[in-house]
Amino acid sequence: MDSSDPKFPMVRWPQSDFSTFLLGGFSLMQLRVFGLAILASAIPLTAQAPADLAASAEQQLPALTETYLHLHRTPELSQHEEKTSTLIADDLRKLGYKVTDHVGKYPDGTQAYGVVAILENGPGPRLLIRTDMDALPVEEKTGLAYASTVKTTNPQGQQVGVMHACGHDLHMTVFLGAARELAARKSQWHGTLMLIGQPAEETIQGAQAMLADHLYERFGRPDLILSEHDSNDYAAGSIGVKGGPLLASATGIAVTIRGIGGHGSRPEAGKDPIVLAAQFILVAQTIVSRQVSPQMPTVLTVGTIHGGTKNNIIPDEVTMGLTLRTYSLPERDEIIADIRRTANGLAEAYGIPADRMPTVSVVETTPVTYNDPALAERIRKAAVATIGADRVIDATAVMGSEDVGLFTLDGKIPGVMYWLGAAEPFKLAESLNTGVPLPSLHSALFAPDYAPAITTGVTAMTGVAMSLLQ
Repeated sequence: MDSSDPKFPMVRWPQSDFSTFLLGGFSLMQLRVFGLAILASAIPLTAQAPADLAASAEQQLPALTETYLHLHRTPELSQHEEKTSTLIADDLRKLGYKVTDHVGKYPDGTQAYGVVAILENGPGPRLLIRTDMDALPVEEKTGLAYASTVKTTNPQGQQVGVMHACGHDLHMTVFLGAARELAARKSQWHGTLMLIGQPAEETIQGAQAMLADHLYERFGRPDLILSEHDSNDYAAGSIGVKGGPLLASATGIAVTIRGIGGHGSRPEAGKDPIVLAAQFILVAQTIVSRQVSPQMPTVLTVGTIHGGTKNNIIPDEVTMGLTLRTYSLPERDEIIADIRRTANGLAEAYGIPADRMPTVSVVETTPVTYNDPALAERIRKAAVATIGADRVIDATAVMGSEDVGLFTLDGKIPGVMYWLGAAEPFKLAESLNTGVPLPSLHSALFAPDYAPAITTGVTAMTGVAMSLLQ
C-alpha cells in the first residue's frame, strides 16, 4: 500500500476503567491505548461468536510466527513473488482448498503470480478474501534479528534492498491463519470461500492483472469482498472499521515541459524549460489551494523532475512525475484538466512555439478504496461480537492508495477493507503524547507488533467471514 502521513485516532476506552489507575505520568489517552495490551486477552467473546475462536488463534500463533518471520526474511518485489506465492498456494492446498496459481496477466503479456483458492461449502454467499504478497525496494533498518537482508536488481538496473515495509507479510500470515480456522469450522458457515493471493499491489498492477486474466469468469463472481491492512495508527489488538472512503484514488501523471535548447551563456537565444518547469511546479500547487474546495481532501505532489545533461547547456525538455490523490473521481478529472491548462498557459506566456507545447498524460491510476456502508456496518457488528466493542475502533480515512477496490468492479460488488492495529500500545501512547509519529508504512524502520496483531487479525477475520457466510 502506498501510505500517506499517519494520523492518530484516539482509541476509545471507558474512562471509568482507568480513572484511578496511575502509571508514571501517562495521560488518560495513553492509558486507553495501553489498556489494549493489558485487557485484549480478557475481553470475553459474545454469544454470537464461536467461544473458542480466540483460543484457537492463540494455539496457531507459534506456527504462524514461523510463517511471518520466514516471509519477512524473504521478501520479493512486485511481479517477482514466485516463492511467496508458492508458499501461499502450498499451505492452502494442505488445508483442502482447490488452488490455482499463476493467475494474472500484465499488459506486456507476462504471467503474474496470483493465487486463487476455492472452498465450497454448500449453498450461500460467495465471499472473496484478499491478501497482497509483494514487498518494497526498501533497505530495512530496524536492526531486528529477523530483519530482511535481501538485495536484488530493480527494473532500472539498480541494486536495492527489499523489505516488507508495508506489512504484506503480516497480511499473508493472518490470511493463512483465517483460512485454517475457516476450513476447520465448515459446520459453522455455508457458501463459498474465494481466497485471493494478489501480486503487485505496490505497483498498482496486480488486481488489474488478475481481472484481465478472467478472474471472475474462471472462478465465479463474488457477492462480497473482504480485506484488511495493517496500520501503526492503531494499537495491536484492535481493528478500525468505517464506511465510505478509506483510501484515496492515486493517479500518476507525466508532464513534459518542452523548450528550445542552447548554450547556458545565451539564454535569450532559446527557451529554457528548466525555468518554465520551476514556474509550473509552484503554480501547480495553487490548483489544490485555490481551485479545489477545502471540503474536498486533495493532494498534488511533484515526485520526480529530470532535465539537462551539463551545467552550461540549456536542455530541450524537462520531464516530471506527479501523483494526485482525491476521494472524488470527478474532482480528479477536473484537476487533471487544470494541470493541462496550467502547463499550456505558462508555456504560452513564455513564448513556447505551438509545436513545442507541454504534454500531460496519465500513466497509472487506481480508484478510491470505498467501503460499502451497509457491509461495513455488518462487519463492525461482527467484529464487536468476535473481539469486543472496545477493540473495534472508528477508522480514519487516509490519502494513501490501494488497488483492492478494482475487485469491486466500480462498486458493483460490495467490498470493505478495515485497518488491523500493528503498533505497540506503549509506543503509540508515547507518540500520541509527544506528537512524534511512529515509523509509518513504507518506512525502513516499520516493525509491527506482530504477535497480538496476528492473533487479533486471525480472530477478527475468521469471525467476520463466518458472519457473512450465513
